[in-house]
Amino acid sequence: MPPLTVVAQVVAKKDSIACIKPELLKLVAPTRSESGCIAYNLHQDNENPAIFIFYETWESQAALEKHMNSEHFKAYIAAADGMIENKVVYKMTRID
Repeated sequence: MPPLTVVAQVVAKKDSIACIKPELLKLVAPTRSESGCIAYNLHQDNENPAIFIFYETWESQAALEKHMNSEHFKAYIAAADGMIENKVVYKMTRID
């Protein structure tokens, strides 16, 4: 089975950008060390600093699910409560 690509867009509330950014950054190192994580990269939009994009590659859906049940991901969810304006997650398979 091909790897799973995830593109997740997190839009912070305007007054929460400075608070949410460090919380998002806290996810990077522990997630990169997870079994099944091929790539996990965080980006911030140059024009609108409230927009953050994760570009992720996982060995499988099971590896992604394990990540979403990890302690560091659960800690992020709790810390980000009330700071997110919108979130969109795309789970994709590379076709070329």
